[in-house]
Amino acid sequence: MKNKSEIHRIWIFILFAFSIAWLAALVIAFTGGIKNSPVIFPGLGLKLAIVLIASVYMTAPAFANVLTRIVTREGWSNTWLRFHFKSGWRYWLASWLLVPLFVFGGVIAYYLLFPSQFDPSLARIRQVLPAGVVTLNPWVIVALQALQGIVLSVFINAPFTLGEEFGWRAYLLQKLLPIGTRRAVFISGVIIGIWHWPVIAMGHNYGVNYRGFPVLGMLVMVLFCIVLSFFLSWAVLRAQSVWPGVIGHAILNGLGSIGILFAAEEIYPLLGPSPAGIIGCIVFTFFTLWVLLDPRALPSQMSCQNDIEGGRK
Repeated sequence: MKNKSEIHRIWIFILFAFSIAWLAALVIAFTGGIKNSPVIFPGLGLKLAIVLIASVYMTAPAFANVLTRIVTREGWSNTWLRFHFKSGWRYWLASWLLVPLFVFGGVIAYYLLFPSQFDPSLARIRQVLPAGVVTLNPWVIVALQALQGIVLSVFINAPFTLGEEFGWRAYLLQKLLPIGTRRAVFISGVIIGIWHWPVIAMGHNYGVNYRGFPVLGMLVMVLFCIVLSFFLSWAVLRAQSVWPGVIGHAILNGLGSIGILFAAEEIYPLLGPSPAGIIGCIVFTFFTLWVLLDPRALPSQMSCQNDIEGGRK
């Protein structure tokens, strides 16, 4: 990357994204961590940690995008917020449909490898059902949960996932593109994984009861963010818009814990069935291998640069 001003902007963006998020993590750590965080909205049962993660940690990359543009006087011509739906609708649809398939593919792979952990009676769900609906078939609950994750979560989670995607894909990724499209996607994935480290160290995603806590959880999160970045970046670069990434990320968050509903015993969180586990993200990994091996999978570096310079994104 020869443009020193662009390198300067990348470092400023990273500084803002990490500082804002990690400051929120520090507040969480000093107020009981994630597990013992105080409830600040008793009527809703919302803990301070959840509020800070959703409103500050997840939105930090978006704030970093805005602040970096203001500080460096970069302008707003290439924010990637335009829909470009007419030319990119296939990738909007791909994000909406493929993410659920990838998540459930990872869940199936996990229970095929660990069949003793699968409970077809779904006793875990029966234990938490209210008395009035205890006779309801738990598989109906799973179906409703899946439907909510695929449909409603797009509208519920999108404001928060926009906070990440507007920073990671709409700013950091495009700044890294001059070093090569695939290399840019890979490096951005590593950075995103490291950015998650403070909350992983407090038990987010994987809990605290696993061998090698928290270091192994941090490393697995980096792996997951890399393979997820290849999928979301593929959709964003092909659609010339950040919105397919927002949709895919929102659905992923909505379905992320659905695999646990099938568990008969304690799971291996670093492996799955969550998509953040090594086995849980297996389909995302296969997709990443395809992107790496097929030279036509991602638009060329020159094509991406022409789009950015033309202000079309």
